[in-house]
Amino acid sequence: MSARTKARKRALDILFSADVRGDDLSVALAAEAKRASSEPARQASWLYAREIVDGVIDAAEEIDEQISTHSRDWKIDRMPAVDRALLRIATWEILHNPDVPTAVAIDEAVELAKEFSTDDSGAFVHGVLARISRSS
Repeated sequence: MSARTKARKRALDILFSADVRGDDLSVALAAEAKRASSEPARQASWLYAREIVDGVIDAAEEIDEQISTHSRDWKIDRMPAVDRALLRIATWEILHNPDVPTAVAIDEAVELAKEFSTDDSGAFVHGVLARISRSS
């Protein structure tokens, strides 16, 4: 598994746990940073995970607007928390990280949705991200 794939899982953990607990994302990120400092072996995945979460925080309004616009009849607050987090990660990568090809961002999000969410989540995540990528 690549360092970026591990980083996406780590970012997913941060976004998901903050969402479910109702914690401020900045506080959750700071707690993870403290934990990461004691795990030097996981440093490679931590750096990109932090970049993702910082990016999601910085562009939260734009990201959620894109997801809401392209999710077709799904309000963002009614989506499973895992799907919401994955959509935020991939949308940030599509819109704000030119180093990640759009197809890679979509594929990674779909695979994580298949692994961690509902049976229908992979197709749902793919559809939303495909529409976002076509509009950007």
